[in-house]
Amino acid sequence: MQAIELLLSRNSHPRLTEPYPNGQALERLYRAALRAPDHAGLKPWRFIEFSGAGLVALGDIYAEAQQQRDASTDAEELKKLRMMAQRAPMIIAVVAKIQQHPKVPASEQLLSAGCAAHALLLAAEAEGFAGIWRSGWVCFDPHVRNALKLAEADELVGFIYLGTPAGRRKPLPDNALDDFVERWV
Repeated sequence: MQAIELLLSRNSHPRLTEPYPNGQALERLYRAALRAPDHAGLKPWRFIEFSGAGLVALGDIYAEAQQQRDASTDAEELKKLRMMAQRAPMIIAVVAKIQQHPKVPASEQLLSAGCAAHALLLAAEAEGFAGIWRSGWVCFDPHVRNALKLAEADELVGFIYLGTPAGRRKPLPDNALDDFVERWV
């Protein structure tokens, strides 16, 4: 796939099924993520991969987090939270490893991790797979952070859901460039 075609056609896919990237394809996804802009060579990213039983464990973490937020949460809502982690056959949590540095502020490190997450999505498309970047309250919940063993300064950038698109692809919007581009000439 040509790079410009990939950039212009990438789209989020909320419905994903087997197969998901593995072996050399998955290695290429990670290698693409590691090419994110990285001022001072800090490598401010970490990835936590979930598949199989790992997805069940992640769903349990979501449900436990909700129970800590609201002990009266009913069983149906807890089941829904557990199933959130099984909407794709693979999930990769992207973590920004924030470090103190005199020239690289935390915001730049967070953006670098965001670029790594985007690179995962682009590489998945290039390999014939698809994905969607999900976040929500679970990204910011203290129980989820603790269960994933995040350091105090770490930021959970999001969960990249990966697999093969199920159903038809949604249409891409045709954005007018003048709505987004300001030109100083």
